[in-house]
Amino acid sequence: MSQGSSGSVGFISLGCPKALVDSERILTQLRVEGYQVVPSYQQADVVVVNTCGFIDAAVEESMGAIDEALTENGKVIVTGCLGAKADVIRERFPDLLSITGPQDYAAVMDAVHTQLPPAHDPYLDLVPDSGIKLTPRHYAYLKISEGCNHKCSFCIIPSMRGKLRSRGIDDVMLEAERLVRGGVKELLVIAQDTSAYGVDIKYRSGQWREREWQTRMYDLCQALGELDAWTRLHYVYPYPHVDEVIPLMAEGKILPYLDIPLQHGSPRVLKAMRRPAAAENTLERIKTWRSICPDITLRSTFIVGFPGETDEDFEILLDFLHEAQLDRVGAFTYSPVDGAPANALADPVPEELKQERLQRFMHTQAEISEKRLAAKVGQTMTVLIDEVHDEAVLARSPADAPEIDGQVVLPAGAGRPGQFVEVKITEADEHDLFATPI
Repeated sequence: MSQGSSGSVGFISLGCPKALVDSERILTQLRVEGYQVVPSYQQADVVVVNTCGFIDAAVEESMGAIDEALTENGKVIVTGCLGAKADVIRERFPDLLSITGPQDYAAVMDAVHTQLPPAHDPYLDLVPDSGIKLTPRHYAYLKISEGCNHKCSFCIIPSMRGKLRSRGIDDVMLEAERLVRGGVKELLVIAQDTSAYGVDIKYRSGQWREREWQTRMYDLCQALGELDAWTRLHYVYPYPHVDEVIPLMAEGKILPYLDIPLQHGSPRVLKAMRRPAAAENTLERIKTWRSICPDITLRSTFIVGFPGETDEDFEILLDFLHEAQLDRVGAFTYSPVDGAPANALADPVPEELKQERLQRFMHTQAEISEKRLAAKVGQTMTVLIDEVHDEAVLARSPADAPEIDGQVVLPAGAGRPGQFVEVKITEADEHDLFATPI
């Protein structure tokens, strides 16, 4: 691709879905201002790297991406979560053009403008009203707030992204409506803490579609349920008011799916983590949710080998898994994060023991998942097709979020990406379902 008068920008996006939304917003602004976004270092006049800094592995990946961009291009702008530690980055890479933290879109654009003055092109300015997306056309992440008010001892996200800042409900719904109008079939609602939506701006109402809505979780879910698309909730802390949303799932307004970062099952470890919920209360809530909406899918993430975790704590965690019978689970061993209070906790767990516990944890959950998936054989359900290959078609059910959960494998020729298909489940393993179209 030849360079235009407005200049060409290379872009690297790392990190979680929340960072992906930041990348989409920056790319949309670049396109609006007439810049060309190019796929290689050699074609780019400048490179933007949107970094992640959550755990050490993510920091090293981000540092590696910056190093590669500098080596291959030489003109690099850094933004994102790791950008909140500008002194650390600058010490290693003194020749960077600019370093900014997450959500600082204006500063990124200012840095681009310094290198490449904007030039509006009437053809390039025709950006879809839903903006530029980095996901497939049929699903999109909908970020409803920034920041977090929790002080979990293992996490430094609040120091990077700040305190909770909810978007007004009108703003969120207008974006959601534009996305659906642009062909999106599934909205993945994300935030650092989705269930805290609106608590920082209580009583603010909106007039989306000439009806008054409050900026709070229940009203947002109710409003999203009026759109012609799946709505999936991620990063939901199990606060009491989450119970109000479950009937909307039972009524089919939003998907019967909750992604809840529980992190552990031992009360002692949860206290050391400074988590805002008690394990025994969570188990009772799960029973209540399933009584209201039997089809609800529950996914969660856990940390194994947290400092001070004893054999007894770990056995309590396994007991919690058996009792909770979660559908989808992810886990990772505790990794010290620079700046996290948990680094100072006593009795760190040896790495070999962490890995042993992780294997036991995942084996336990694999057995649970396999049984829960096997119970779906013979059922009929609606799936959304993601990918089409010569040998098979890959889809997802309401129980499967993209990239982190399982898939529903269909025979070749079953449909096209973005299409809803009615299927009958014929087989299951510990991760995926296999089905035929009805």
